[in-house]
Amino acid sequence: MATTLDKVDVVTVGVGWTGGIIAAEATKAGLSVVGLERGVKRGTEDYQHVHDELKYAVRYELMQDISKETLTFRNSPDEKALPMRQQGSFLLGENLGGAGTHWNGQTWRFLPYDFEIRSMTEERYGAEKLKDERGYQIEDWGITYDELEPYFNTFEKTAGISGEENPLGGHRSEPYPTPPMLKSKTLKMFEEAAKGLELDPIMMPSANLSEQYENPDGQTINACQYCAFCERFGCEYGAKSSPEVTVIPKAQESDDFTLRLNANVVEIITDEDDDSKVSGVKFVDTITGEEFIQPADVVALTSYVFNNYKLLAVSDIGEQYDPETGEGTLGRNYCYQIFGGASGFFDEQFNTFMGAGSLGMALDNYNGDNFDHSDLDFLHGGNIAITQTGARPILSNTVPEGTPSWGEEFKEASIHNYTRTLRVQGQGCTLPHRDNYLSMDEDYNDAYGVPLVRLTYNFKEQDKNNSAFLVERCAEILEEMGAKEILKDGELGDYDIVPYQSTHNTGGTTMGASPDNSVVNNYLQHWDRDNLFVVGAGNFQHNSGYNPTATVGALAYRCAEGIIRYAEDGGRLE
Repeated sequence: MATTLDKVDVVTVGVGWTGGIIAAEATKAGLSVVGLERGVKRGTEDYQHVHDELKYAVRYELMQDISKETLTFRNSPDEKALPMRQQGSFLLGENLGGAGTHWNGQTWRFLPYDFEIRSMTEERYGAEKLKDERGYQIEDWGITYDELEPYFNTFEKTAGISGEENPLGGHRSEPYPTPPMLKSKTLKMFEEAAKGLELDPIMMPSANLSEQYENPDGQTINACQYCAFCERFGCEYGAKSSPEVTVIPKAQESDDFTLRLNANVVEIITDEDDDSKVSGVKFVDTITGEEFIQPADVVALTSYVFNNYKLLAVSDIGEQYDPETGEGTLGRNYCYQIFGGASGFFDEQFNTFMGAGSLGMALDNYNGDNFDHSDLDFLHGGNIAITQTGARPILSNTVPEGTPSWGEEFKEASIHNYTRTLRVQGQGCTLPHRDNYLSMDEDYNDAYGVPLVRLTYNFKEQDKNNSAFLVERCAEILEEMGAKEILKDGELGDYDIVPYQSTHNTGGTTMGASPDNSVVNNYLQHWDRDNLFVVGAGNFQHNSGYNPTATVGALAYRCAEGIIRYAEDGGRLE
């Protein structure tokens, strides 16, 4: 029998970026908060010997244990879904800080076009451009960039983001808190080539800070050392903005915050007396196996995309999306991301083994609706960048076309080209399609007996056309940079869940202006339960040509404001 704990004002399910932001803001407002984290404590002190590519980048030391919690996958609804048995396409985080610990730190604001993609596309090109007849489900988000801009600004100041003005991005109310990172030789080559093609390169906005910084909450983030161990690693310098060095310690300064580790939430409990509200959550202590109920006036789902969806589904909150009828919103509009780029081989050597997760130059000339799509067979586009994140030797083996994939010749080519290869890559938008969605698997359960999430996903015509376009643009830049040989990415085929692509999963718990096409409103308040909030990349109606974290952070600050308002006045937020 579950033990019922003392009631609190707010409980967060997960303590990473979103859970940390909500805990920090809610305790500032005098609310009592319990943060439930199913993993263990970790922080800067745990990463003093982190420069181990095999342990962290290959064997995924910081990632979710998928022998206990995974998902099943299929490309189409008529296939049998099977469990994902190894981390691959995306790398799910676990433990305190979540995926915010091992991210690269590339911190883009989504474009104004992203938030009003349906209405802006129809206004410029007409309704026929929306591709509805081919199964695309393109929706506005129920919020505009201008409405979200103050929350972007707050997140960037909390994280101390280093960057410069983007002439093709949305307006900014303030400059970035810290200057852009240092420009390496390879970035200068990209910059010169892009300007020669009359494009608009800028330094990538970075959560690897260019200088030491104290944020408005009084937390200090150190200056990046360019050690090249960012993505898949924690930062031993405390120089990569992550929840453990920003919002979590701010929350822990308050006596109103309680962090409970090894607490795996398995159910959201609907109020017995009022089915328009929830009364708390049930969780399992992962060490002892004991069950507990944590009552709360407000429940905030702040875990990863798949788990936020899962908890709503197993708790029977909301209507599951049905691709046959188009009815239901829960699980709808799952999106991922596409990449299209090229590698250039040079005679000159570069120190590509050094760098940082967000050391890069990028351009948005082919992102969003910054270019004319009248004669193109896709919408949106992608951000094109060159990054110097650190070419670590185990996973860096780019060789010219025609090189054998093993043996002496492969080894010689790999060693020769290790510091002579540069990659320019487009990170492209994906649009929602009726056949890409999340549901619950009928055959497989997790370690606690709860059904696994089932992912149904494949790349569509839109994705393939966008990728092919980005490949050509990247090759043009490499040619301008002086590459002696250019290896272009091939055509985009079926989506495969094993090769790593990005941890940029979105959708399934989308936001919007109406319950007809979304799960939550623009304060991330659930349409069916007034005191339930769901925040994360699952709220995105589609994915952009950017990394998602800054937009997730902005939504978390918006959500925190909504929770505080709800705690004061109750009711539906508008």
